[in-house]
Amino acid sequence: MELRQLRYFAKAAETLNFSDAAKALNIAQSSLSQQIKQLEDELNVQLFLRNSHSIRLTEAGEEMLPYALRTIHDAETCTDRIHDLQKLQSGTLNIGVTYSFSPILTETVMSFMKMYPYIKLYIIYKPMGELMELLAKRDLDFVLAFKPTQAMADVESHILFQNSLSAIVNANHPLASKEKVTLTELQKYELALPSKGLQARNAFDKLVTSYNGFRIHVELNEVNILLKLIRQTHLITILAEDSIYNEHDVKAIPLDVPDNEMIGCVHILKDTYHKNSMKEFVRLLSESLAVKKRQNSWI
Repeated sequence: MELRQLRYFAKAAETLNFSDAAKALNIAQSSLSQQIKQLEDELNVQLFLRNSHSIRLTEAGEEMLPYALRTIHDAETCTDRIHDLQKLQSGTLNIGVTYSFSPILTETVMSFMKMYPYIKLYIIYKPMGELMELLAKRDLDFVLAFKPTQAMADVESHILFQNSLSAIVNANHPLASKEKVTLTELQKYELALPSKGLQARNAFDKLVTSYNGFRIHVELNEVNILLKLIRQTHLITILAEDSIYNEHDVKAIPLDVPDNEMIGCVHILKDTYHKNSMKEFVRLLSESLAVKKRQNSWI
């Protein structure tokens, strides 16, 4: 039994499609099928039920999958530990980031690349729910996102900074001179909201019991486009204050409502090996100007 065969088996079990698994592994489908068949012959069991359109795990396949995943994880952990022993001279770091964290990340990415040029960074932007699924599968080393409304059993959330949910307007907007804005005041203007599922929208939905009094003109899952709309119109969007870090011609006005904190966190899996490269990236992030500015604003 080879580790390669276990990887092929695990990917096929994840996709339930040999063609998709082969593409994800960047190998020929015939090679994947051959290796899985050799694994089945060695074990003298059938791991997949196959037809012309799809595959599914047999009872033996279901039994084997968690052991295969554990073996793959242990092998990857061994590799990571060796790389860490090489004083951060090689390896990869997989980072999940929600869209709101994008503005504060650039400084740290640039610093990390200069200090550790041989470590390859993979940075993925997705909604928090999708990132947490990838973290649970160990496809990510850590996630940068706001603190979720409910704690997750297998995840540790370490606070980076505290922030406010804010109305974002252009510099010439009638609300731009205000220090805070109420929900009643927001009802006077058309809104361009982040899509449901994004953290700023989830936080706003908790504050707003009914949208009957609001005029929602557009909903988008892309923060950069939202900010372009805000600059060019009198639309208002709702985002975390840090979402406009280093952005020009827009202003964040905190919402004047109770429980309006959005807590920026680093999310990691409990009881698992944490790469030295991850620890170093988080250290640089916590010491960055972008994060320190937010920490000081709450002192």
